[in-house]
Amino acid sequence: MDIQEAIIIFDALSQETRLRAFRLLVSAGEDGLPAGSLSESLGVPHNTMSFHLSHLSNARIVSSRREGRSVIYSANFPLVRDLIRFMVRDCCGVEFASIKEDKKGVSIIELSACDCDKKKCTK
Repeated sequence: MDIQEAIIIFDALSQETRLRAFRLLVSAGEDGLPAGSLSESLGVPHNTMSFHLSHLSNARIVSSRREGRSVIYSANFPLVRDLIRFMVRDCCGVEFASIKEDKKGVSIIELSACDCDKKKCTK
């Protein structure tokens, strides 16, 4: 991931309705949710929700598929992982965060507790 991709994603998530929708989609997992369910859960009119989902889709942070008459949206988990990895690797010093891979290939992010006044960081 490069900085321009990250900026596009952060721009898409910097609006309350889009961030709330994205969080619901992350909670829903890979199965996703129908646009109508998102609209109802957030109390947002369907046409407004459609606008926000389009914005998230254009940023590639969500994807959609058609099932019958419904459009199902889901979080783009590989892109989310790339974004988190980008933030940890490129924005945090090693003393604050690190990414490790376990034997199964699962990424583990380790964040340090930091007392900024005393400049002490502990893992």
